[in-house]
Amino acid sequence: MTNFEGTFTNFKNEKLDEFYSAIGIPWVARKMMTASSPTIEISKSDDKWTVKTSTLMSSSSNTFQLGQEYEETMMGGRSIKNTTVIEDNKMITTSQSDRGKSQRVMEFDDNGFIMTMTHEKTELVAVRHFKRV
Repeated sequence: MTNFEGTFTNFKNEKLDEFYSAIGIPWVARKMMTASSPTIEISKSDDKWTVKTSTLMSSSSNTFQLGQEYEETMMGGRSIKNTTVIEDNKMITTSQSDRGKSQRVMEFDDNGFIMTMTHEKTELVAVRHFKRV
């Protein structure tokens, strides 16, 4: 069984700036976000999952139940509606906002996970690599 819980640090990104640009994140915020290497902590209590993302500049936390819609507040205060499910070794979050539909697939192995982010309208894909610490 896949162990989704733990602490993970980002060590590599692919096409991240292009992805953030496609979903409408302003230049300054984009540059700050792509220059940071976030730490993600994932935990579970009963049937509730918590995903906490931390950088040197900020941190955010989302608690949710699988398959149920929840709201996530992005950097800058914009809200998006998410639904997260687990399929095999993947935690899949589908998001809907005023900027369109996107998806984050976190594919786990013993060493960490690879997050693939896809923006539906532009078909742009970015990839972030995280190692378990």
